[in-house]
Amino acid sequence: MNAELTTRVVVAQNGDVAGPHTSQPVSIDIPVPKATSATFRIPAAIWCMLVAITSDMIGGYWDVAWHQSIGRDTFWTPAHLAIQLCGVLGGLTSGFLILSTTFGHSPAAYQRRSASVKIWGFRGPLGAFIAAWGGFAMITSAPFDNWWHSAYGLDVTILSPPHVLLMSGSIAIDIGTLILIGGAMNRSHGDLRAMFRRLFLYVGGIIVMHSCFLITEYTGSGALHSATAYLVVSMAVPLALVGVARASEHRWGNAIIVAVYTAAVLAQLWILPLFAAQPKLGPVYQNVTHFIPMAFPLLLIVPGLALDLLRRATKPWKPWLQAVSTGTVFLASFVSLQWPFANFLMSPLSRNRIFGTHYFSYDDTAGFMYDPYRFQASENTRSQFWMVMTVALVAAILTTRLGFVWANWIKRVQR
Repeated sequence: MNAELTTRVVVAQNGDVAGPHTSQPVSIDIPVPKATSATFRIPAAIWCMLVAITSDMIGGYWDVAWHQSIGRDTFWTPAHLAIQLCGVLGGLTSGFLILSTTFGHSPAAYQRRSASVKIWGFRGPLGAFIAAWGGFAMITSAPFDNWWHSAYGLDVTILSPPHVLLMSGSIAIDIGTLILIGGAMNRSHGDLRAMFRRLFLYVGGIIVMHSCFLITEYTGSGALHSATAYLVVSMAVPLALVGVARASEHRWGNAIIVAVYTAAVLAQLWILPLFAAQPKLGPVYQNVTHFIPMAFPLLLIVPGLALDLLRRATKPWKPWLQAVSTGTVFLASFVSLQWPFANFLMSPLSRNRIFGTHYFSYDDTAGFMYDPYRFQASENTRSQFWMVMTVALVAAILTTRLGFVWANWIKRVQR
């Protein structure tokens, strides 16, 4: 039942506030305006963390396009600077939260101290400690990456050691930001809680983007008729997707997270080719005149919608039964859509600005040494295919169950 808040004020019959010289005072109830979202403010530290992880997201995709279009000409590219801004801004913001909570004497510092953890004598939000480590890892990766290039030449893989350190740091900042917002969300109510929930889901979308970014080499259009592609997706996506959506308690949490991922990847696919670029390194096999973006996003939007609908139907079930059904629906809905869509991506109809399958890196031998529009199978026999697909199903179930555990934990986070 929604009751309107009121306050009782004593007034005189002539309308003045009652006092010692007024006659026949009357008590009336005056409605108090309901607080709106404009009444609340998200802390500046959270906005700084959101700017940091967004800069990292933009810089990461921009950096891959730079490597595919120009080559690694210098560390001081705008894309690298956008990535390192995440480490610098995220690390400084986290450090400020920890130091101000530990040594500050302002009312805000005392308030943060009551919702903090103690590590090595310092006090601060748990998310700030995780993000501070992430900032240190990202900044450390910069000279490591320069040394790696000097010693071994150009990268031939996304998962080189300095890149793994860099991405570990960026994911730590993502997780730290998620926990920072989650703790604030758990301590809030009403409109303020709804605002934190939207930011929480946005960060979930960034984490799913990073998960898909890490498995890019296994999920190209030519690999999408291979069971290995679906295995790596089952290992990388459900934990973040299901965990964050469940912790948010939003009825469309999975769909919102996937929508953030899809919109961001489509944005880089459609925007980056608008800018001119020319290779500065060789050998050059493709005539590149503009930035070459990363590929069309995985079709996770249908699994996202399916999981939201399933969650309502299976809410009374036991956790393991929910995990089995959720993991199965995730993999089945993803395969049933992505498999036929992969056929389309191999067809001439997809070789345009919308789907981008005609883009190739300047050093790609596509069309010279291999057919880029032919599926490359990772499994040699049908039995191997179904064995790997079975492992993918088990992986989807297990990572979903871990997502439930993660969600239950973060819903209890207060610090």
